[in-house]
Amino acid sequence: MGQYIQVEDKVKLYVEDIGEGTPVVFIHGWPLNHKMFEYQFIQLPRQGYRCIGIDLRGFGKSDSPWEGYSYNRMADDIRAVIDELKLENAVLAGFSVGGALAVRYMSRHAGHGISKLILMGAAAPSFVQRDNFPFGAPEEQVENLLVATHTDRPQMVTDFSELFTANSGSDSFAAWLHQHGVDASAQGTVRVLESLRDEDLRGDIASIHVPTAIFHGEQDKICSIELAKLLHQGIANSKLVVFEESGHGMLFDEPQKFSEELTGFLAGQQVPLEAITSEDVILNSDKVIL
Repeated sequence: MGQYIQVEDKVKLYVEDIGEGTPVVFIHGWPLNHKMFEYQFIQLPRQGYRCIGIDLRGFGKSDSPWEGYSYNRMADDIRAVIDELKLENAVLAGFSVGGALAVRYMSRHAGHGISKLILMGAAAPSFVQRDNFPFGAPEEQVENLLVATHTDRPQMVTDFSELFTANSGSDSFAAWLHQHGVDASAQGTVRVLESLRDEDLRGDIASIHVPTAIFHGEQDKICSIELAKLLHQGIANSKLVVFEESGHGMLFDEPQKFSEELTGFLAGQQVPLEAITSEDVILNSDKVIL
């Protein structure tokens, strides 16, 4: 069932709410919408889960204002939905920029209403490279995306979609993914991309204190696997699941494994902390600050 929930600045967010049981709140990636999780919305309600998909402002069926695309504002949007639906002991599952927003939510709102966290291909701790942080994408890559968005947004979406998965899939799948991308508003596409460039979550990671699963494709060309390893090291009681045959969209590249890992984590107890060695990612240099 779909409904609109109005947040503090009078923006109306579209929220899909299907099933009964433990609530799982899905936050989509850029420049998509909640429909990217349609297979999970088919599977999980059969297993006793309530699937809640939020279209972020500027995307899907939600309002598309010019302002309000900072991580803080969008994290507050998530809080407004959780409060309106009176959710308790929910699982927060964020993909790509949705993962970044989930991290900010856990920090800014002290994990209100959340008992478990899932970060999928998360654009965190920082999507771009910064001083003392060489792991993200070059800032020039984001600037090129912004130029392409302003000159030929449909082609930009096509080019970006080609990086999304390690396996190209069918022409119909490519058209489906492209349609979701072009359905986004131009302003939402631009402003969230600017936030991806400007926001830094390194100070938020230590605020996460719930069991956390980190899903990441080893062949991810959008958010490199090093980001997942950094998250794993920085979040106590986290579990890193690497999808060896996947790019950014591991839920499409390895759907069977994704389904198994997702349902296993949802049903399981608290996960153990696993150590990351220096062979995985070098963090002991004084040039690197997490």
